[in-house]
Amino acid sequence: MVKREIYMKKISKLIDNELIKVITGVRRCGKSYMLKLIREELIKRGINKNNIILINFEDPSFNNVENTRELDLLVKELVHDLEGKIYLFFDEIQNVDQWEKSINGYKIIYDCDIYITGSNSNLLSGELATHLTGRYIEIKMKPFSFNEYLEFNEENNIPTSSFEEYLKFGGMPIVLSLDEDYKLEYLKDLFNSIFTKDIVNRHNIRDFGLLSRLVTFILDNVGKTFSAQSIVEYLEQYNITICRKTIYNYLKYLEEACFIYKLQRMDLEGKNILKLEEKYYVVDHGFCQAMVGRNEKNIGIILENIVFIELLRRDWDVKIGKIDNFEIDFACRKFDKTIYIQVTYSLSHEETREREFRPLLKVQDNFPKYVISYYDNVDFSRDGIIHLNLVDFLKDYSLIE
Repeated sequence: MVKREIYMKKISKLIDNELIKVITGVRRCGKSYMLKLIREELIKRGINKNNIILINFEDPSFNNVENTRELDLLVKELVHDLEGKIYLFFDEIQNVDQWEKSINGYKIIYDCDIYITGSNSNLLSGELATHLTGRYIEIKMKPFSFNEYLEFNEENNIPTSSFEEYLKFGGMPIVLSLDEDYKLEYLKDLFNSIFTKDIVNRHNIRDFGLLSRLVTFILDNVGKTFSAQSIVEYLEQYNITICRKTIYNYLKYLEEACFIYKLQRMDLEGKNILKLEEKYYVVDHGFCQAMVGRNEKNIGIILENIVFIELLRRDWDVKIGKIDNFEIDFACRKFDKTIYIQVTYSLSHEETREREFRPLLKVQDNFPKYVISYYDNVDFSRDGIIHLNLVDFLKDYSLIE
């Protein structure tokens, strides 16, 4: 079993803590599997497995649990006659209407430790924020990292463990176990499931075709700056008329489904967030290959996407850095730490080295600066800027801490 250590290290410290543990992430990124890992950890600690109650709201057995009243009745029945502390696991809880009204009550009624998962980043807003303010902690899950991809292949005796395969198909857990002929088909089916269940049905969207065109545009422009107006002009090619407000709403829905991430621009001198064109990255680059193809041809942008998601895994707060007329791919902060990162395919040409190093040299502070490239085996570090190989960065957490 892939141990998902980056998340288990966080969660293991929170076991038996009074905070409610909320695990969010895109559909099928491994949240249910995470609950099984936590369950195993509890059993190792001597917890009676009968006191660990797991309810998966995508299991047809629980289709009749649609609201908080029915949830309360179910929990009451399941914990009846149990002695000692109980551990309540609620998987994909957003399927229960007004579930947040019950969760806080369980902490009062029962001696319990609670873990919940959901495929929507909006899980922790609105009513839940009101009911659980200061009583929960969120763990944001992502698909497999390159390290986890290698771990999975090793444990399952899968001979192909190349970065090129990871580059093409990404790290959605189930994809790794499929033959190559089925990987892209599964990703398309998974995309349709996310698209339908977490976006169209959730927000009662009627213009299915319009939203589909918008998603195609985003996946084809991952890591590129664009505006709502550029999307309007793109859709006009298909005789589709849409207002900017609708575009912003659809983009927000895609973010809430944990499918895309918005990257804002920050003026590195004035430290202000710039309300200009933004970039979007996708939670797993395999979706780009499945839906629009050309991961190998757009390799520079896909490498950026991989680095960006990896930085999120490592809990960095990431922005686009702007200084003078130059742009730095990623300006990252974590507590009192700041780093700057440029990402490129190769630094073998002098012109490329000049383009990638110049923005970093413009930054006059003493925080670490990095250029990450994929193709190079030569170290091009200079002027205090550290050059890293991409695969080394992905495999060695300590290179950028």
